[in-house]
Order: sequence, then C-alpha cells, then structure tokens
Amino acid sequence: MRVIIADDSAVIREGVIRILTEGGATIAGQARTADELLALVDDLMPDLAVIDIRMPPSDTAGLQAAVRIREMHRGKVGVLVLSQFLEPEYALMLLAGGSGGVGYLLKDRVADATELLASARRVAAGGSAIDPSVVDEIVRGRSTQERLAVLTSRERQVMALVAEGRSNRSVAEHLSISVKTVEAQVATIFSKLGLEEHPDDNRRVLAVIAYLDGRGISGAHHRRGESRPE
Repeated sequence: MRVIIADDSAVIREGVIRILTEGGATIAGQARTADELLALVDDLMPDLAVIDIRMPPSDTAGLQAAVRIREMHRGKVGVLVLSQFLEPEYALMLLAGGSGGVGYLLKDRVADATELLASARRVAAGGSAIDPSVVDEIVRGRSTQERLAVLTSRERQVMALVAEGRSNRSVAEHLSISVKTVEAQVATIFSKLGLEEHPDDNRRVLAVIAYLDGRGISGAHHRRGESRPE
C-alpha cells in the first residue's frame, strides 16, 4: 500500500507515518498544502491519500483537494480524510459521489493505531471508513425524519457500524452479538427504510448515507442500479 500523507502539522504527519509504516505501508510522499498534495497525487498515483481537512491555503482546502482527487482518480486513489472537529456536513460532501474508496475519521483516531491502520487498508482497497461519532451526529440531526424515527436504538447502532464500512461479522464482534442477529437486524433496517438488502457492503453504506443525507429512498434505489465506480 503506497500512501501520501497531507497535513500542515509535522506532529500529525509523523504520527500517521509511524503507524502506517509499522503496518507495512510505504510512504510515497508528504505534503503540507493542498496544492502540494494534488501535484503529488497526479505524479505518484498512490493507493491512498491521508488528508487533513484544514490545511493551507484555506480552512477547507484539504476537503476541496480530497473531493477533487475523488473526481479525478476515482477507483484508483483512496481518500482518507482526518478532521480535528466533528463536521458531518463535510463527510456528506465527501461521500456525495459514492462510498467506495473513501474515509472520514476524527484525528483522535490517530492515537488508535489499530483502528487507523485498518481504516487505511479498507479505504485503499476500495472500501469505506466513517467515524462512528460523525455517523451518530448525522443520525441525531436527521432523527425527526419519519423513516429514521422507526428504527430502534439497537438498529441505529447497527446502522452506524454498517455506515463505517464494517461487515456483518465485524458489527457482531463490536456489539457482542451473533452474526445471525446482525443479519436479521440489517434486513429489518433496510425493510423499514424501504431499501432492499444488497450483498455489496459499499452499496449498503451508500444507501444509508444517501438516506441520512436527505436525498430520499428513490435516489438510493437509483444508485444501487449503477455500476461500482472504476
């Protein structure tokens, strides 16, 4: 896994580099600004770019660069954004084009080497990794919607974990319940939301995020019929 690290903080960069290199990744390059990042990605075409959401020359330059990389190199370069603050609207912007090869984590995850490394690998492989705190904030923000309101507390927990890109087995281990129980709850969730269960985890994430983003059930059905981004 070849990775570019983009953060104007040398401390954060070094922390991420240490965790990823100890996990077997190769650091292809480092950037301190959004312009440096975009140039490096175009030149080196890494498997993954780990990006600070706020970096020079503006507060959202990292986010804008991440969105551009997603548009220009979809299916080739995974994008894992790190944010100091809980900003679910930025996560939704990043996910607008689909959930494959994208991640959004709070920076305190850098302290959890196992979680950061697992998220990086998942995103580089075309999966997704959304911080549970971000998902929880989205859920709370949309809780007045009728369809979301019908979900039980446990179903919301399951949905949040699914939105992180976890498999049913991973959800089961996290909640200390059986895989069969998770499978049943996932089926119930999608039934309540008017979404058919789909075997592709990325499509499941996309359906959940599309619903939470207020794009509606019809939009999610339309996306499920599209081919996976190459």
